[in-house]
Amino acid sequence: MDKRLKSKPSTDAQMARRDQFYASIRRGELSVSEAVVAMRKISQLTQPEFAKHRGISVQALRQIESGTGNPTVETLNKIASIFTVQVGFCIPPGGAVGSAPKARIASSPDNVPSAKQ
Repeated sequence: MDKRLKSKPSTDAQMARRDQFYASIRRGELSVSEAVVAMRKISQLTQPEFAKHRGISVQALRQIESGTGNPTVETLNKIASIFTVQVGFCIPPGGAVGSAPKARIASSPDNVPSAKQ
């Protein structure tokens, strides 16, 4: 039996889960792979369904979710666009000026630093 058919969360529970997701992104608590897994689970789709919906291969999605893939920013933005988020690069809070930037999912285009910074 398909696990997703056991019980569908209430609308309030779905909204709370989505709000928690956005809050975690704003605080920088999720890695890219964790954020992709969360988006798929919030969507209540299997990996094959989510990959097809977002226009990427199942293999690419599995590699991204496991943290072993090397996706382009374009691919990550294809995945994230349904949640109106986009991927960018930034210095982590408290990071040294010379530290390497990390890929990060931002909750709005305003949170993605421009190339001029």
